[in-house]
Amino acid sequence: MIAIVDYGMGNATSVKKAFDALKIKSLITSTKKDIQVADKILLPGVGSFGDAVDALHKLNIFQIIEEEVGLKKKPILGICLGMQLLADSSEESIGKKGFGFINTSCKKFDITLKVPHVGWNNITHNNSILFKNIPNNSDFYFVHSYHFHSSLQESSSSLEYGYTFTSSLESKNIYGVQFHPEKSQKYGLELLKNFGEL
Repeated sequence: MIAIVDYGMGNATSVKKAFDALKIKSLITSTKKDIQVADKILLPGVGSFGDAVDALHKLNIFQIIEEEVGLKKKPILGICLGMQLLADSSEESIGKKGFGFINTSCKKFDITLKVPHVGWNNITHNNSILFKNIPNNSDFYFVHSYHFHSSLQESSSSLEYGYTFTSSLESKNIYGVQFHPEKSQKYGLELLKNFGEL
C-alpha cells in the first residue's frame, strides 16, 4: 500500500485516482500510523517550500517520514514541491530545512523566459527504474518556479528551459519528479505504475 501524504498542499486526490486507475492500492493520509504501515510513501505538493515544511511539522509527521525513509529505507516518491522537500533547503524559504535526503538546495529560475515554468516539455532520462517502458524525450507536464541544479549527482532526467536542470532524481530508495505524472497522461501513469511495482 502507498501512503499518499496529505498535508493540505498537494493534489493528493488526483494522484489517488491515478493509482486507482492502475489498480494499485493507495491511501490519502496524514497520520503517523498509516505512514508507518505503508510499503511506500508518496509526497505530493503544490505551493511554498516553507509552508509545506511548517504543515508537515504541524501534523507531527515530518519526523515519521524522516525515520521511515532515512532509517528504514522505505521507498518515497516526491512530486513537484514534494521532490523539492527531499533536499536540504530552498532559496524560496531561507532558514527552512527540508528532509535532507538529497544534499542540495533548490534554486529559482534565473532566466528571461516566463516563470513559473508551466506546460509540457520533453525530458532526457538515463533509464532510471521509474522510466521503464517510457521512451526517451517523452513529454511531461510541469508547473514550478524552483528547481534542482543540472549537475546533481542523483539526477535521473533533465530538460532545458532557459538552461538545463534536473527534472527527476533517484538515490537508492529515494525518488523525485519535478513534473506532475498524474497530469502527464500515458507516460505519467506508466511512471506511477513503475513506482508502485518497486
